[in-house]
Amino acid sequence: MKKACRVLVVDDSSTMRKLIRHGLGRDPRLRVVGEAGTARQARELVKTLEPDIMTLDVEMPGMDGLEFLSRLMIARPMPVVMVSSLTGRGSDAAIRALSLGAMECIEKPRFGTAQETFSQLADLLVTLSAAKPSTRPGRSPASREREYDPPFQWNGRFLLIGASTGGVDALETIFSAFPNDAPPTLVTQHMPAPFLASFAERLNSNMCPNIRLASDGDVLTQGNILIAPGGRYHLRLSHDGAAQVTLWEGPKRNGHRPSVDEMFLSALPVAQRSVAALLTGMGRDGAAGLLQLRSAGARTFAQDAASSIVYGMPRVATEIGAAGEVVPLAQMASALLGACAYQVPMGAGA
Repeated sequence: MKKACRVLVVDDSSTMRKLIRHGLGRDPRLRVVGEAGTARQARELVKTLEPDIMTLDVEMPGMDGLEFLSRLMIARPMPVVMVSSLTGRGSDAAIRALSLGAMECIEKPRFGTAQETFSQLADLLVTLSAAKPSTRPGRSPASREREYDPPFQWNGRFLLIGASTGGVDALETIFSAFPNDAPPTLVTQHMPAPFLASFAERLNSNMCPNIRLASDGDVLTQGNILIAPGGRYHLRLSHDGAAQVTLWEGPKRNGHRPSVDEMFLSALPVAQRSVAALLTGMGRDGAAGLLQLRSAGARTFAQDAASSIVYGMPRVATEIGAAGEVVPLAQMASALLGACAYQVPMGAGA
């Protein structure tokens, strides 16, 4: 029988710790080995209990969750899942925690949704307990005056990117290398709507292109990256005349809303003008849509296993032949920009 995953629960609320312990205790794959109400307690329990994974609150007395996380990722990198409020500072701080090395953020259990929340959290903890955390330091904001040599020349192709667990770090890595006149880009990232709003704001303040949540009817234009707002909506590419965004209030697909497959499949009529990439994430959302896009003439990419926090979605895409190219995260930006750019002939400008 497989050994149960050892979990450390860190939250300043004793009530919340008890609720999380009780919720996770129903799953035989997990064993809560300790609880901590402060960063100091958590640090000592990490040393003595050697847990496989940690749930961490954002706001705690004394040293907050972000400061503790940044120190933890230097001293003893380990998988961490943020369990945070969806409102105000909680959602913004959770996104910053993902950039510091946390692997996923999930909303705190609420009355009427606790069972669904704990089912999702349990699956996350089991899957992520064996993953290798990202320890890259926070990035410096990209200059909007950054020079590219040779200058980027858009070839008219649209870019569509899907991601899930680990996607915050992956998308920050990719977009930090994008110029201010980047190709028109649509993004579907699995995340609760308030977290997506904080994520879009963070990206827009740090990157060269304009990055924001998509609105229904937005026209795709160069230099703009539009992120699915989530909540009730899937993001689709409409192609009646000018290419534009449609937000559709449909049912979940592959267990997700927004769904990567919904976005990819909407681009089939313009597949030959599309470039699509599937990044790190649990499950298989996006793989089927990527395969259909490739069959219809799109350039398609998948993140490789070594650089994926969770090699789920890109693994399925690779196995079914949906990925035209499998690329490490460090090379993904140049690969995508290259697919969306006119190629400069050898010797040009010499």
